[in-house]
Amino acid sequence: MRVILAEVGEDPERSGLVDTPARVRRMYAELTAGYAMDAAEVLNDAVFDVEYSEMVVVKDIPFHSLCEHHLLPFAGTAAVAYIPDRRVIGLSKIPRVVDMYARRLQIQERFTQQVADFLMERLAPKGVGVVVEATHLCASMRGVRKPGMVMTTSAVLGLFRSSDKTRAEFFSHLDRPSPGAP
Repeated sequence: MRVILAEVGEDPERSGLVDTPARVRRMYAELTAGYAMDAAEVLNDAVFDVEYSEMVVVKDIPFHSLCEHHLLPFAGTAAVAYIPDRRVIGLSKIPRVVDMYARRLQIQERFTQQVADFLMERLAPKGVGVVVEATHLCASMRGVRKPGMVMTTSAVLGLFRSSDKTRAEFFSHLDRPSPGAP
């Protein structure tokens, strides 16, 4: 960090910058904490045997991540759905899974697929669908410089891939306004 500060023309010994390398180190540790998260701890035994086989959708899950190409943030929301096969997951665990993968150096496509694969492997549901929408500072601050541009990615597994009806039901849930939305 000191080298970068010097390269951009700053004095790393200036009073406002002298502690910056340590602050940046702590910031990156926090923003990449997903590497240290253990999947078993994320689930914390919150997988339950339940006779329920209809779609479960959790949407408007906010997240922040870092683009692995420029280390600039991208942020947005995730929507996650699954069709249980006698096993459901505690509601709070789905946002935790999203956080676990978001808090790594990422590209949005891989992040989306990782969330879907994790739930498919851990729950063995009939299917999983994940949609992620985000804005990327690497596209708005530099390069193409198009603020407000939104990238959407999806991953569909099991019934969400093989059944047009299931996939359409999932996407129809995403079109509905959330409770309390204007």
